Amino acid sequence: MTSTLPAVTTPKVPAQRRPVPTAGSTGRTSPPLRLLSSRPDLLLCAVLLLAILAVQGWNIADYPTLSDDEGTYLAQAWAVQEGRGLAHYTYWYDHPPLGWIQIALLTWIPSALDPGLMTVGSMRVAMLLVSAASAVLVYVLGRRLSLPRWAAGLGMALFGLSPLSVVLQREIFLDNIAVMWLLLAFCLAASPSRHLWHHFGAGLAAAAGVLTKETMLVVLPALLVTMWRHGHADTRKFALTGAVTACTLAGLSYPLFALLKGELLPGAGHVSLWDGIKYQMARPGSGFILDPGSGSYGVLHSWLYYDRVLPVGGLAGALLLLVVHRWSVTARALAGPALAVVILAAVALRPGGYLPAMYIIGALPFLALVLAGATASVAHAALRRWRAEGERRAVTGGRYALAAVLALAAGAYVVPKWYDGDRTAVTADANAPYRQASKWLGREVADPADTRVLVDDALWLDLVHEGYRPGLGVIWFYKADLDPAVTKTLPHGWRDLDYVVASPTVRRDARDLPNVRAALRHSTPVAVFGTGADRIEIRQIAGGAR
Repeated sequence: MTSTLPAVTTPKVPAQRRPVPTAGSTGRTSPPLRLLSSRPDLLLCAVLLLAILAVQGWNIADYPTLSDDEGTYLAQAWAVQEGRGLAHYTYWYDHPPLGWIQIALLTWIPSALDPGLMTVGSMRVAMLLVSAASAVLVYVLGRRLSLPRWAAGLGMALFGLSPLSVVLQREIFLDNIAVMWLLLAFCLAASPSRHLWHHFGAGLAAAAGVLTKETMLVVLPALLVTMWRHGHADTRKFALTGAVTACTLAGLSYPLFALLKGELLPGAGHVSLWDGIKYQMARPGSGFILDPGSGSYGVLHSWLYYDRVLPVGGLAGALLLLVVHRWSVTARALAGPALAVVILAAVALRPGGYLPAMYIIGALPFLALVLAGATASVAHAALRRWRAEGERRAVTGGRYALAAVLALAAGAYVVPKWYDGDRTAVTADANAPYRQASKWLGREVADPADTRVLVDDALWLDLVHEGYRPGLGVIWFYKADLDPAVTKTLPHGWRDLDYVVASPTVRRDARDLPNVRAALRHSTPVAVFGTGADRIEIRQIAGGAR
């Protein structure tokens, strides 16, 4: 219907800037064109963000146990800050360097104020910035995908407060940063304004995500689906082409970097991008995820140990939304996130593949969104404001009562389990043995600058700050066998070492590393911190350099 008011008071909104129609929502609130102008959205998002930061930030340095991967990425970030190159040892194209360059930027100011803060436990605080940005983007994406306000808030809470999320998002993993970029790409792809630059920006953000952690590449088809469904019909093909071009050109910067360094292809005396790709593609698998005797099965159960609701419920929600997408507005809007969940699940289910513990980080926001979306679809069907023609009031009341019972049952199941998991995260101290070992090596060794010690990367930076020589005095244990730049400084192998810090990681992987295995065999413990399989032994090498 044409308005009769003067054009000056009711300017016509261009088609590409019109908000998503109210009919596309499953609730009573339609997504605003600009979230910053919606006070209820800002208030709900702010309250949830404070809760997420409080739970994730409390006790962040002490739980979970420091991992070797965290130490590796932080040490590489330290090398970037110190101008030592892209890694604290030879950079061999195991991952694109953009991830730890971003970590270097995040940790630059605190490390400049106090270099001793550049340790894994202290610098986990920097991940709160990433978690905060990702949590807000989950809410924004939920609203842009036509979820009602309460469902977008539910998705944000699922993403940020699940014990599985709390544990994994605290850790200095490249996956957490990559997820932030992917969420930004999805938000731009689903922008209600539908500016062409939003789609170009989505392509650049997607490239940043892939260059942060290359495994994010498998999610890009889901991003294209989201962009196609939310793009304007007149410019959809052009926008999609622009996004793909932007992503491809940005992604080509990585092989171009290797080419300019003369390290694109294998050759004598240097590492290569090709060898790095071959290693990642051919690395030993961890077995089929449903085989009880495989490593992947153990990883799956470690996820389910922390939380069953988000992985199982999210996967079920994704399958439900894909099945009913023809009949449900919400399902059509969430087709991209649902497809992302299914793709990531299919990759995890491939026989003989390698499944690291941090793999599920890439799925967490999409699991949360599709679970919230499936909940919204069911709630809308059960609690719609009108009654079906001829429906009795008793039947309507029964639907409401059933919905209330289901909601209470879900809360009764989830809240106690999440409370226990999150309480562990904010109270347990899993890293006391690491702190004690670091202090012992700084206090009891007379001349750290002239001592050579094998450690895992979780302790590497601690000992650098204690005065050990980076790289050749304190040695990341893998390098004693695998890096020619280090092995040539150990002409007598384990005999050129003074100590080996036998953490769980060192003991587990020593079987494949001859120098490390020999150092453990020819050493005796002089200090032990912790008990059982998680203990850390400081072992002095008999007949070693000292």
